[in-house]
Amino acid sequence: MKKFRILPLLSAAALSAMLFAGCQTSTADNSAETTATEVSYDMNTETAYKANYDNIKPLGRTYYHEDRLYCALSGTGAEFSFTGTKCTVSIKGDSTALAPSDNQARVGIYVNGERVVDDMIDKISEKYDVFSSDTAQDVTVSIVKLSESPMSTFSIDNITVMGTPITPTPDKDLFIEFIGDSITCGYGADDPNKDNHFATKTEDVTKAYAYKTAQALNADYSMVSFSGYGIISGYTNNDEKVSAQTVPQFYTKLGYCWSSSSSFNPSNVDWDFSKRQPDLIVVNLGTNDDSYTKDDAAKQDEYSAGYVEFLKTIRANNPDARILCTLGIMGDRLFPSVQKAVDTYSSETGDTNISTMKFDVQDPADGYSADWHPSVTTHDKASEKLAAEIKSILGL
Repeated sequence: MKKFRILPLLSAAALSAMLFAGCQTSTADNSAETTATEVSYDMNTETAYKANYDNIKPLGRTYYHEDRLYCALSGTGAEFSFTGTKCTVSIKGDSTALAPSDNQARVGIYVNGERVVDDMIDKISEKYDVFSSDTAQDVTVSIVKLSESPMSTFSIDNITVMGTPITPTPDKDLFIEFIGDSITCGYGADDPNKDNHFATKTEDVTKAYAYKTAQALNADYSMVSFSGYGIISGYTNNDEKVSAQTVPQFYTKLGYCWSSSSSFNPSNVDWDFSKRQPDLIVVNLGTNDDSYTKDDAAKQDEYSAGYVEFLKTIRANNPDARILCTLGIMGDRLFPSVQKAVDTYSSETGDTNISTMKFDVQDPADGYSADWHPSVTTHDKASEKLAAEIKSILGL
């Protein structure tokens, strides 16, 4: 049995006395008790924890409901640390778990930065043995939803460990929100054949530019992204506007999903923007709108006007965040319309805490992923450019 030293809990009065005394030059005796005590944890006894916010650090937009942590959007999940010998994670799938399809939720589980689980949730209840050791070790576990929300969700049910209680990992100094489409989701990242089509089993947000940028800057992140979605229209191949597939309508929600999990659907949950405000918001939307607007000036103006209104929504919910509007990885025809939207928005509101950046268009020599989406090499290049821009505008 391993022993750990912890400080006892202090009353509010004792804590206040300690803080006040810390501002004084007097050498008088402190009234608060600060003696450390020994507490023992049995490394051979399993203890189960719920993935609530006292126990875990949420990754992205998550929702604790009915004793489970629901994960919908790309990159959502949980992170925690403990010292011990064993860890198992129980996950519950939604209605797609039993469906014979390639669009079930995909989960990655990491131990000390190494992916130890990569699985499609094809059962209503899954249990993963993620860590086991003969001797107690310091362990950080990250549970990450690799696929996006429209097709499927999952929830984290129980986390069982042998060792110390699990605790949330600390927040990082920088928090970035990414708003985007399939490029942000990592569409086809594990399928280097441009002639293949969408499947959540080949989607991996951790291989996309946004996640890579957060990693490069040692930042916490949140992704709000849906494949095929845009500002005023989703992807279309017949010139007809697809108004149902737009990001702004779901931006203030936990997410969006066609399926459901008992009483949970992310589009029914209003997102609480007070949980943590991002320092920076990166918007990368327009690739799907371009399939509708093409070279039609009136439609491009419609896109710019819709973009302005979306920026106002973003700002209303994130009053202090820097906003960076980007476009270009899969085509830059609409980038002038992005710039026009930003200029119009700043002129109308007086808000200058906003700027633009054009990505380089993907190079055929770097290859493609499914449906002509960016290859991992292209994502790496885009991440390098975006990270450098963020460092510049934030003075990092």
